[in-house]
Amino acid sequence: MAVTLKLGQALKGRIGLYIVTKQLQECIWLATNQDKENVIIKGVRHFRLQNERDILLRFQSRSPFIRPLLDEMEEPSEPPALALKYLDDDILHASNTKRLTRPEVKYVAKRVLEALKVLHSDGFVHTDIKPSNVLVNYGQGEPRFKEVQLADFGSTVHMHSSYALNGDPIGTPIFRSPEAHLQMRWGTATDICLMYGEGFHIFKPDVPVDHDEYDVKILMKHHRCFGPFPASYEEIADRERLAVLVWIMQNSPPETLRPFHLTTAREICEEDKQFVLKAMKLDPRDRPTAPKLLEDKWFYED
Repeated sequence: MAVTLKLGQALKGRIGLYIVTKQLQECIWLATNQDKENVIIKGVRHFRLQNERDILLRFQSRSPFIRPLLDEMEEPSEPPALALKYLDDDILHASNTKRLTRPEVKYVAKRVLEALKVLHSDGFVHTDIKPSNVLVNYGQGEPRFKEVQLADFGSTVHMHSSYALNGDPIGTPIFRSPEAHLQMRWGTATDICLMYGEGFHIFKPDVPVDHDEYDVKILMKHHRCFGPFPASYEEIADRERLAVLVWIMQNSPPETLRPFHLTTAREICEEDKQFVLKAMKLDPRDRPTAPKLLEDKWFYED
């Protein structure tokens, strides 16, 4: 039986003491340190916890936009546990509470891209970019956020790892890039595609998560909104995957297409639309890098 933490339990880290105050999710707890400040405790015997530790130790000193590791627990030794910085909220909840303004979207996107720039410079792929993994602290005025940090590095791997080369499944399906859905080789460009997590609802399929066609229907949404899949896929996909794409296009009659490039100014302004279209290229080789997107005029327009 797996060992778990308990409410009120005292934890001794390498540099501090903590008291568990609330369970937030499976394997994730809220705790307070000696100064009565909130911290997040992740506790589980799983390779992803060790991986997150290693990734954070490698990268957190290189970017203020990566949620840092604060401490490692020594007692109890089971389950292995990390203390991570606590932030007020995540972008999914914040945007559900109050829709993000255009300046807030830019503020958040720029900081996520800054974090990705650091990861990608060493060839690492986050693999799970989504609104709930973008954490924020609230401030005063506009934008309402004073701090933004990218979180959850348990699945972060190198682009030349066997996971990436073999096209292993990654992330949450509704936020997954087309090449990841097809279980093709993926790399840093897959994180760029996932930057449009704010508009994830357009990829939500009309079947439940456990439906056999759930994944293919999401891929079909990619085609109907940002397609068609370009002929260049013949250079990177095998016959089986190309057959899937042909089936998707053949089963998408004109009346089902919702081309994003035809979206009107009533729904999204032209400048925002063009930025999204750059990030959402279906061929991963066509997507701009994080540094290139950070240079985009979109960030500096009113």
